[in-house]
Amino acid sequence: MANNTFTKPSFWSRRLVLGTTVAGAVIFFVVGIMFWGGFNTAMEATNTTEFCIGCHEMEANVYQEYTPTIHYSNRTGVRAGCPDCHVPRPWIHKIVRKIQASREVFFWLTGKIDTKEKFEEHRFDLAQNVWKAMKETDSRECRNCHNFESMNPEFQKPRARKQHLNAFETGQTCIDCHKGIAHTDVRHKLTDEQLEEIEAPNPAYIREVPQAYKDGLARIEAKEAAAAAKLKADKAAEKAKVDEKIKAAVASALASAGASAGGDSASAGASAGASNINVDWGKANSTDVGVFYPGTASIEWILGRNHGGKRAFSKGDRCLECHSEEIADIGNNIVSGESEKELEPNVIPGKRGSFDVTIDATHDDENLYLRFSWADGDHAPVPFVDGGKMDPENPMKLAFMIATDEAEYADRAGCWGTCHADANTMPFAPDMDTLKGSDLAKRLDFKSGVTKYVKESRTKLELKGRGGKALGGWDKLKGEGDIKAAQDGNQYMDLVRYSSGTKKVEDGQILAERSMHGGQGAEVEASLNGGTWSVIVKRKLKSDKAGDVSIEPGKVYNFGFAIHDDYSSARYHHVSFGYKLALDNADAEVNATKQ
Repeated sequence: MANNTFTKPSFWSRRLVLGTTVAGAVIFFVVGIMFWGGFNTAMEATNTTEFCIGCHEMEANVYQEYTPTIHYSNRTGVRAGCPDCHVPRPWIHKIVRKIQASREVFFWLTGKIDTKEKFEEHRFDLAQNVWKAMKETDSRECRNCHNFESMNPEFQKPRARKQHLNAFETGQTCIDCHKGIAHTDVRHKLTDEQLEEIEAPNPAYIREVPQAYKDGLARIEAKEAAAAAKLKADKAAEKAKVDEKIKAAVASALASAGASAGGDSASAGASAGASNINVDWGKANSTDVGVFYPGTASIEWILGRNHGGKRAFSKGDRCLECHSEEIADIGNNIVSGESEKELEPNVIPGKRGSFDVTIDATHDDENLYLRFSWADGDHAPVPFVDGGKMDPENPMKLAFMIATDEAEYADRAGCWGTCHADANTMPFAPDMDTLKGSDLAKRLDFKSGVTKYVKESRTKLELKGRGGKALGGWDKLKGEGDIKAAQDGNQYMDLVRYSSGTKKVEDGQILAERSMHGGQGAEVEASLNGGTWSVIVKRKLKSDKAGDVSIEPGKVYNFGFAIHDDYSSARYHHVSFGYKLALDNADAEVNATKQ
C-alpha cells in the first residue's frame, strides 16, 4: 500500500520566485554581495593616482609634469589626482570611461605608446581626445570642485571676474580657457579652425548669474572704490605739498633753458623765457596711471589666439577692466624675456618693466592743461645699439592720443589700436626694399618704415598668419575715397608728441599712417629736476584743423599715452592702457576740472 504521508519541505528548500529556494536565494545574495564588493573594490583600486602611474610611461611623463602644478600641491592642501580630472563620478559614466580605458591598455600592450618617444608622438591626439570629452560634458570633472555657482568674486583678480562673468553669459566652459594646466600645453598645435571650433561658446551652457556671485561683485567693487578714493585723497594731500616745489623746478628750468645745451638733465620748453603755461595746479584733478613695457604685443596679438582675453576684448571689455591690478607684473614679465607669451626677443638688461605716472588735468574756457610727472630711472645700456642709446639726442619723449568712439578699439584699448605687428621694429615689419618697391610708396611715407595706422584705413588685418602670411595690413591700404570718408567720420587718433632734447612739439594724427603735421599745435614745458620728470602740455579745447579732436563739455573721449625714457625709440617704450578723458566728469579716469 502506497505511503501518501505529506512531508512539509524545510524552510531552506521552500520555493520562491523563479523556482529558487530560500537557500539558493541566500547563496545568490551572498555571492552577489561578494561579487559586487569585489567588483567595487577593483573599481576603486583602479581609480587611484597610484594605479594610473603604475606603468612607467605615465609615471615618467605626465606624472612628472603634474607634480609641480597647483593641482598637486597648494596652500589649502587639497589635491586633485588623476581620477578626479579624468574619471567621472556618476556610476554609468564611470563604467563607460573604464571601458574606454581598456583601449588605452590595449595600445600599451601592443607597443603603440610603451615608450616616452611614442607617447610624445601621440600626445597631441590624446590631448584632443580629453579636450573634446570635457567640452561635450561642460567640463563635468572640473566642476566637481570648481562650481561656477559657488565662486566668490571677492577672492578673484579682476581678469578672472570678467572671464567668469563672460562664461556665464556666453556659454563658455572651463576647458575653453584652462588647457595645459596640469600637463604640457599643446594647444598651440591646434589650427585656427580647430581652435575656433573647440573653444566656441555653447548656448546650452549659458547660465543665469547666481545672486551670490552678483552680491560678491558688488562687495568687491565697493571695497575697491573705497580704497581708490582713500588713495586719491592721500595723493591729493601729498600733491599739495609738492606743488610749490614743482613750480620752482619748472621756473628754474625755464630760466636756464637758454644757457643749457641739452644733456641728461636738460630743461626744455616750447619757447624760451618765462612760462606761458600759468595755471593753478591746486585746482587740477590728479590720477595715477601705471605704464608698462609692451614688447611686441600688437593689436593683432590682442585679437589673436595667444591672448587669453581675446573673447572678452572682442565682446567690448576694456583692457583696463581685466589688467588694472597687473600692470607692473605684465611689464616685468615682458621686459625680462621670461613671459610665456614670448613678447620680447631683444632683452635689454636692467630696463624697468613699469613705473607710475601722475597726471594732473585741468581746463579753462579755452585750453586743456595736462601735467605728467614720474620718477626718472637708471640708465640701462642697449646691448644691440652702438653707444647703448637708441636716440642719443632725446633723453625722453612723450606722446599722447585722443580719439572718439568712431575709431574702432579706441574705446577699450586707447592708442593700442594703432600698434601693428608689421610696424617698424615689430616682428613682421617688411624690409626697406619691399617698401620702396611697393605701389604704396607713392601714397605713404616709408622713410622710417611702416608707421602706426588704424584698422579703418585697411581693407583687412591679417590676424592668423595662415600659410606663413605676415600679421598686420600695411599693404592693404584702402582707396583715397575711403580714407577721406574715414577722416570725415572721425575714425582717426589725434596725436601730440614732444621730444625733450630737441624741444620739438608735433601735432598730427594717425589714420593711414602717422602724419605729424596739420594740427593746431600745442605748448609744452618739460624739466628733469631732482630725479623727477615734469611735462606740462597746453592744448586748445576746440580746433578746426584736420586730425584734431575738439574736446567739449559733457562728452567722454578715449585717451592713451606713451613715454620713451632713457633715450629709447620705436617700440622700446612704456605705454598706458586706454583711459577715459573728460571735462568735469568724475566718472572719467582723467578728469580735467575747471580752473
